[in-house]
Amino acid sequence: MSLLPSSTRSIPDVAAVPRHIAVIMDGNGRWAKKRFMPRVIGHQQGVEALRATVKACRDMGVEYLTVFAFSSENWRRPADEVSFLMGLFIKVLAREAVKMHEKNIILKIIGDRSPFDAALQKAMQDAETLTANNTGLTLTIAANYGGRWDVLNAVKAMLHEHPERVENFTEADLQPYFSMSEAPEPDLFIRTGGEQRISNFMLWQLAYTELYFTDALWPDFDRAELEKAVASYQARERRFGRTSEQLKPT
Repeated sequence: MSLLPSSTRSIPDVAAVPRHIAVIMDGNGRWAKKRFMPRVIGHQQGVEALRATVKACRDMGVEYLTVFAFSSENWRRPADEVSFLMGLFIKVLAREAVKMHEKNIILKIIGDRSPFDAALQKAMQDAETLTANNTGLTLTIAANYGGRWDVLNAVKAMLHEHPERVENFTEADLQPYFSMSEAPEPDLFIRTGGEQRISNFMLWQLAYTELYFTDALWPDFDRAELEKAVASYQARERRFGRTSEQLKPT
């Protein structure tokens, strides 16, 4: 397993195209409500937006795309909507896994799977197994995931394997136990839907990520909207604690 150092311990390479983009796909329900449709229609359209975003990221040379599909707080939504989302998840995994495999995409799913039923857990495992040896874009779907859960889970797992570290451990000791330990930290975070919050998503990993918020609802997020986000990223100065003068070529 190849682990990458965090941005608080070393300065990562900065490229014109973000190597890793993280997205909170917000606004599906509001998109449907504006059109006097059931919220579930918005979620179906959101799947189409994700498909388009994956293709755009592949075309642009993005290596990692991580999306927040279902947070640990989303269980608070109406039971019928949660039930629909679980069913949609199974259908999408079964339908899209083969397509992703054909396109050399690696699919990973992070989060606590224990509350999901056996059929959904099997669909997740089958999709990951099918695409595990691919070498293209890595698409990570966060399902029943929370940033605080990720930190707590990492600490528990580390101390289970290394109880001697309970009194003294470092960030490097903890790093291998995070859900996304094998991926670089996101360069660019995008949240659609007009809200300007991180909402318990990748709290550890977003320490030095560039944040981008857009009013576009997720089903309306297309290649042009992604290009706007990347253009905003490209216009920023990524200092990682340094001064602007230190970034200038000598």
